[in-house]
Amino acid sequence: MDNFAFMVHPLTAKDFSRKFSFTKNWPDRLVEGVMRYIPPFRVADISGVASDFNHVQGWFVGCPLTSRQMTDLPESYVLNKIIKAGKVAEKLGAKILGLGAFTSVVGDAGVTISQNLNIAVTSGNSYTVATALEGTRQAAKLLGKQMERANVVVLGATGSIGAACAQILSNEVKYLTLVARDEKKLEKVAAQIYRSSGLAVKITANTKAALRLADIIIAVTSAVDVIIEPEDLKVGAIVCDVARPRNVSKQVSELRDDVLVIEGGIVEVPGDVDFKLNFGFPPQTAYACMAETMILALEKRYENFSLGRDLTVKQIQTIESLAQKHGFKMAGFRSFDRPVTNEEIEKIKKNIAARVGSKEVIC
Repeated sequence: MDNFAFMVHPLTAKDFSRKFSFTKNWPDRLVEGVMRYIPPFRVADISGVASDFNHVQGWFVGCPLTSRQMTDLPESYVLNKIIKAGKVAEKLGAKILGLGAFTSVVGDAGVTISQNLNIAVTSGNSYTVATALEGTRQAAKLLGKQMERANVVVLGATGSIGAACAQILSNEVKYLTLVARDEKKLEKVAAQIYRSSGLAVKITANTKAALRLADIIIAVTSAVDVIIEPEDLKVGAIVCDVARPRNVSKQVSELRDDVLVIEGGIVEVPGDVDFKLNFGFPPQTAYACMAETMILALEKRYENFSLGRDLTVKQIQTIESLAQKHGFKMAGFRSFDRPVTNEEIEKIKKNIAARVGSKEVIC
């Protein structure tokens, strides 16, 4: 049977403690210290992924390091632990491995990992880009915003997902601002966009200033702490938060009923799927990065895909087409781990209209 594996890791020490309850009262640093000595392991089996063309099975394999550890510990140490987790997938018989969350960010975004494994590897970033953009377009339409006239901001624009989002958006919008900490890297992305689309984009390292002017925000940074707070957003803003951990503070949902925050990259998986792992989604629903791995397995394309810092538009179009072929589709809007209902959308629209009409300023 065709099969795959997908690598997961705890985003925080508390995620680990939910799995291993005996550590729930331990300080985070103690939990993380213990995790360094735990070898990668098989987390759960995946069954029932099926399209009209094929059916596959898979496994979740765990790399026991938190997001903070993956950014703070020596890169060589982290890569070695990720590769060891990949070897677990190999021994299980997986033919392709998907890199989840920060395992796809460390080092050269999967290239070194693939060179040290005997199976194909993907970051899942191509389908993540496709679904994030589709979700953003749908959200804009629901709130009556015209993408081509909106002030669109890509937060984390020098990463592989952010740069690819910006490249595609440059053919759809007139006002595009790219935000990241490294302005030299931003200049390079901006130059590439100008050469390919002719759009002169704005660049800035001043995140807060860019956010306050944005109508639509795609947040894709690899920050371990939240970046977007309630006071950062203008009335009527739409935020597609693709990052894990989230870039958007939970306080936004509590204090701002005049903005729409959606989680990017969430799809319905075809078949009678059983993940045997609760990652906070409804049944038969997964992150797009997970779905990309499944799609490639269903298509029997056991090849490295979506690796490195430079995703191509062709890759994104290819995986989007294969997703449609095998029956993957957007899972509807979710925000902070719960569905966004039509009634909530209508309420947000009314609040926007009331505050714009009264010229209320959020600051």
